Amino acid sequence: MTVTIAEDLLLLAHHDEKGTQLVAGTQLDPALAGALLAELAVNGRLELSAKKVTVKDPSPLGDSELDATLARIAEEGKERKPAWWVQRLQSAKLRRRLLTRLAESGVLTEQRGKVLGIFPTTRWPEADPDVEAAVRDRVTSALAGADPDARTAVLIAIAHAAKLDRKAFPEASGQRVKEIAEGAWAADAVAQTIAAINAVMITTITAATVTATTTASG
Repeated sequence: MTVTIAEDLLLLAHHDEKGTQLVAGTQLDPALAGALLAELAVNGRLELSAKKVTVKDPSPLGDSELDATLARIAEEGKERKPAWWVQRLQSAKLRRRLLTRLAESGVLTEQRGKVLGIFPTTRWPEADPDVEAAVRDRVTSALAGADPDARTAVLIAIAHAAKLDRKAFPEASGQRVKEIAEGAWAADAVAQTIAAINAVMITTITAATVTATTTASG
């Protein structure tokens, strides 16, 4: 089956058997939003620069999330920076929609439960390991020295931005990951996406820290 870069990222971001997240939502959610932008750029629908995101081709790709994102950007009346769009697109709802879609297609299993018998929780263990195995094969090959295709390079770059590469591929060379993330494969559009993800992550974490400090002092 065909999955998006964002869905590839989600598969790597969850423990295969436990179905738990390997990184925090403050890292994963902006990465997923960035993955949508990057995939639209790779497919020639968007052009990203430091100052704005421009629609080059409004025609749909046939994927509900990508097409909804493209339409939303096309409808925006003002020029917006990539970081603005990552901030607006990121959400736990987006993450949930993509996870649910993977579960409905038989790739993951949705398991609901409660922590301490009170707090609801959902885990997403694998149901069909072949899909993630194919993703891992592509990434592992690239990390071993093969030239990655555009989608694989984007995936590695975004995983690196979310600090997921250390969790998903602990034995990978950090230097090789950096080479791919910053290399020619990523191109300007992806470089701007990574910068946007990092900016939003820093803003979110800083805001959370300020809130926690204010609450503690109060």
